[in-house]
Amino acid sequence: MRDTYIIGTFSTAFEKMPGKSFKDLTREAYLGVLDDVGAEIADDIELAYFGNCGMGTFGQACIRGQVSFTSLVKEGLFPERVPIINVEGACATASLAFHGAWKDILSGQSELTLAIGVEKTFIPDNPDKIQEIFDGGIDQLDADEWRDYYKEAGDLAGKPFDPEKGEGTIFMDTYAMQATYHMKKYGTTQRQIAAASSKNHYHGSLNPKAQYRFEVSVDKVMEDRTISYPLTRSMCAPIGDGAAAAMICSAEYLSKLPPEVQARAVKIRASVLSGGKYRDLDEPGLSSVAAQKAYRQAGLTPDDIDIAEVHDATSFCEIYQCEMLGFCEEGKGGAYVESGATSLGGSRPVNLSGGLVSKGHPIGATGLSMIDELTQQLRGEAGARQADNPKIALAENGGGVMGFDEAACSIIILEANS
Repeated sequence: MRDTYIIGTFSTAFEKMPGKSFKDLTREAYLGVLDDVGAEIADDIELAYFGNCGMGTFGQACIRGQVSFTSLVKEGLFPERVPIINVEGACATASLAFHGAWKDILSGQSELTLAIGVEKTFIPDNPDKIQEIFDGGIDQLDADEWRDYYKEAGDLAGKPFDPEKGEGTIFMDTYAMQATYHMKKYGTTQRQIAAASSKNHYHGSLNPKAQYRFEVSVDKVMEDRTISYPLTRSMCAPIGDGAAAAMICSAEYLSKLPPEVQARAVKIRASVLSGGKYRDLDEPGLSSVAAQKAYRQAGLTPDDIDIAEVHDATSFCEIYQCEMLGFCEEGKGGAYVESGATSLGGSRPVNLSGGLVSKGHPIGATGLSMIDELTQQLRGEAGARQADNPKIALAENGGGVMGFDEAACSIIILEANS
């Protein structure tokens, strides 16, 4: 398989930005990734993948990337006639953009590609529009299918499906049902979920681009307002805006770049996808399937992973994903996280960025923000939250829901360029 490398990444700060447009965020992420590369390469870009979920709600249903790059092309900052492929996969959108850009290099058709994810989910004067964006992540054509599924699953989990009682989106209710079933089956506790949240809020306090930059104790997490039991507000990702990007190239192209660029390059060991289904509650999730494919592609095992960024739309998700990724035994994720293993200084730090619950979760940008964090870590450039000399990193990013699966899941494995 052809060697491929990341030579630049960038993420905006994640926050509520009603004063910034999609074009503003696109410009910031694109110019940021060029600056991170540290070489004049813009004219060499052959293809771009543009990830977004919500622009249709703002009136731009089609040609989203082309519209967002219009002024950059006019100003000569982005090359003319370069094709832009628009990508959507709910919360996994940016990772799908990355996968497409990587495959284009892998195929030999391109030497340098761009992946970018841009999102705005905060609409202060129209909360119904916010809901419209999130509603797109679940089947709207046959809603009775998932309503019946969740009703049955809620009965099994001991948490009746009643979305009218929850304060968040329906997705928080689905995560809450999974958490209560895990608690019922394995003895996982609400306090262990709170420990995952508290840990990631600490990590986020060290991240200058995180939406929430404050610490929250385990007790305070437990005492926070309930969104959908056992999940409190501090355990749930916030709504926000942001953008992130990555520049990917072939080994041949990298060899022609300055030595300082080559030294900071990060190798892509694997990028795989899997698709969701309506599974049984006791059946492993699609991230387990994707992870096994990724380990095979990279020739690695879970024990080889030094750090990870996982999709903790709720803090229960980190517990669950540590199990699905093989970092601990199934059913032991709560104890694993509570032990400190996934904390900064632990045996395998997870979500050093602060994770979605602290860093933020602008859905179409999230996956590439994970790549930005892991790239900084593998370069040794993460500052106060820097892990101890990581060599192999993994990103897990899921999008949309199909029962208790995500509709799509991405696993990406990266290696430091030693």
